[in-house]
Amino acid sequence: MVKLNELHDNPGATKPRKRVGRGPGSGTGKTAGRGIKGQKSRSGVAINGYEGGQMPIYQRLPKRGFSKPNRKQFAVVNLGLIQKFIDAGKLGEEITETELVDSGLIRRKRDGIRVLSKGEITSKVQITVTGASKSAIEAVEKVGGSLTVTSAPAAE
Repeated sequence: MVKLNELHDNPGATKPRKRVGRGPGSGTGKTAGRGIKGQKSRSGVAINGYEGGQMPIYQRLPKRGFSKPNRKQFAVVNLGLIQKFIDAGKLGEEITETELVDSGLIRRKRDGIRVLSKGEITSKVQITVTGASKSAIEAVEKVGGSLTVTSAPAAE
């Protein structure tokens, strides 16, 4: 059994801290390993990205791109996963966005659900979602089902 007074670290796990500026015999006396003079020898100096008065590289490079602040984020689901859930009996013939969330296939709707064509679908189903790729619509219609795309996300 382990006793509190017998607990100790592995040998070499902790080292004593280096005390700088404590005389010539310590090896880090006088200037404490900082050299002589200059900005970096002084206290209170943190110069990240400073290039000695030269224009820093992050300012020399051109700015590119644009992040749209109000862009729509869709929850993505593949046809192969829908088929897997149909085979498992978690989804039926008619599939809506709320049924996809309730079955556990998608965690949350976000700005809507978008169906992509990765994987195969073999069941004849009616799917109603916010978005779908052209190849996904073709794949569902090839089996005899229908994939309807609504213009706005369904309200909860």
